[in-house]
Amino acid sequence: MKKLTFQVTNDVLNLGVKILTAQISNVRNSKFNPDFEGYLKKELEEIKAFWNNKQYKEDLVLQGFRDLHSKVGRSNREYSASPEVLLRLFLEKGRFPRINTVVDIYNLISLKTRLALGAHDISKVRGNITLRLTKGDETFIPLGKSEPVKVPAGEYSYIDDGNNIICRLEVLQVEPTKITLESKDIFLIVQGNPNTNNDYIKRGLDEVLKLIVKFCGGEFILLNSLA
Repeated sequence: MKKLTFQVTNDVLNLGVKILTAQISNVRNSKFNPDFEGYLKKELEEIKAFWNNKQYKEDLVLQGFRDLHSKVGRSNREYSASPEVLLRLFLEKGRFPRINTVVDIYNLISLKTRLALGAHDISKVRGNITLRLTKGDETFIPLGKSEPVKVPAGEYSYIDDGNNIICRLEVLQVEPTKITLESKDIFLIVQGNPNTNNDYIKRGLDEVLKLIVKFCGGEFILLNSLA
């Protein structure tokens, strides 16, 4: 097992980004898990009921991500945080994207908490990972693409020792480190913002870890903590 280390630079923390990460090893991912299906259906029904007669666009957690984007000069029209995209898809179009069990689990918790969750295949990561501001010379290959795309300086991104972006803001993940059925060792991200207190983020992390271990097996270690 490759042991990963993770760090966050002070300039990112000063923006108000709040982050917890974990490494999960010996995962057994699947395309379809019948035990998870019943749980997912019940949770989606509860989420739909929660938002009945409420406007997700007024949610303070989602607003916190918009505020972060404004701080680094990114348009929220072009760069919507992943939980806002999930909520829009679910509440306006009735869709919940199905990828594989690990991805479906963290998307469910993101939809439920409005926190930004993501996961990456550690075997595809070069060295360790730092959440820092981009310099503009990093390699970024968006999900579903094969060629790199230029990224401007000044965005907070998760970057490995090979200068490869694995997640841009909490908006765009990448093709090389995406979770597949072959992924065994996983780097898990649970990210909040100035409008989410530490306990809320910790509860989100606890819930997603519990579900991944329950439905996909594995063991986990925490890679950082919140003050």
